[in-house]
Amino acid sequence: MKVVLATSNPGKVAEAREILHGSPLEIVTIAMWLGDVETGVTYLENARLKARSASRVTHLPVLAEDAGIEVDALHGAPGPHSARFSGPAATDTTNNAKLLRLLDGAADRGARYRAVAVLVLPSGKEFVGEGTFEGAVAERVRGSGGFGYDPLFVPNGEVRTAAELAPDEKNAISHRGLALRALVAEFADL
Repeated sequence: MKVVLATSNPGKVAEAREILHGSPLEIVTIAMWLGDVETGVTYLENARLKARSASRVTHLPVLAEDAGIEVDALHGAPGPHSARFSGPAATDTTNNAKLLRLLDGAADRGARYRAVAVLVLPSGKEFVGEGTFEGAVAERVRGSGGFGYDPLFVPNGEVRTAAELAPDEKNAISHRGLALRALVAEFADL
């Protein structure tokens, strides 16, 4: 089944296509502006808002995902506000710099990425998948792969950051990979 991926993030598009390759879902993208629909306080609320909004516009099956990094020393922040952590004009660079500033001298650098994916069918039926990727925040940016906080995130059992992993390595263990595979499993059970 062809599904619209409701995102303007090219990194998410590339990862979703790779993760879902060979699954019953084929990602298509449509250039559209949904406005700022990420007004929820949880990943699930934001993913649902994006998926439902795009489904109303396209009348097609829509997949949306919301993800963020939760840092123990920051009591779970930035969480669902990860994309705009450093302000309305946030970039990956400014977000990473802010995170490093806030963790300067912190002993506890534990963190996790969390993702929730929602597939909304034109009938209104929904499928949800969730994934968590445990690790820690590095003391400096390393690597050129991935996007977001990947240059700072060191997965448990690794010495490399997520940005230093090959895409297939990262997607096999990442929050997004786990969430999308869980969603596909729920959809396939239908």
